[in-house]
Amino acid sequence: MHKNLPNLYIFLDQYSNQIFKNNNINIGIIYRNYKDPKRERELIKIASICKKKRYQLFVSNNVRLALKVKADGIYIPSFNKSKYFLNLEKKNFSIIGSAHNQKEIQKKISQKCEAIFLSPVFNVKKSKKNLGLHKFNFLSQYNKTKIFALGGINKNNIRKLNLLKAQGFGGISLFKKKPAYKRPVFLKN
Repeated sequence: MHKNLPNLYIFLDQYSNQIFKNNNINIGIIYRNYKDPKRERELIKIASICKKKRYQLFVSNNVRLALKVKADGIYIPSFNKSKYFLNLEKKNFSIIGSAHNQKEIQKKISQKCEAIFLSPVFNVKKSKKNLGLHKFNFLSQYNKTKIFALGGINKNNIRKLNLLKAQGFGGISLFKKKPAYKRPVFLKN
């Protein structure tokens, strides 16, 4: 296992200098660009800045790339059911993942994830279902692992995060809007 995990995560698919203007060091960056042929160059740039800013970096679904850029860990998306990641805990890598229901949470626990993003908490465009506050809290308390909120978090419902039994949260579209570093929620510790 690695050092303490941050309580705020930003999912990136490309470099954005706005994200790195914050001085809060309790931030994790999850790089999850699967299609760009230049992703390795982009990730090297992101890794360099993460080291300077002392942000933890997690690479999605690519152990080789994570080792190459000396990332802090690996992120296993919900669609990945492989047991390939089991030996990474010996390499001082943090393993985090995502799930949408109890069955997927159990799968991530069997993959040795030390933290799991449970999503979508709120409404999102690509899914007709969301967990809502009650189901999220039930699943969070039922499972004895660190659970983070993800999905549908925006400026209108950000205050509802205080009602969740979560270790922290992650954002995708929340931080893509301009400029993310000025939002009050981004400055929380």
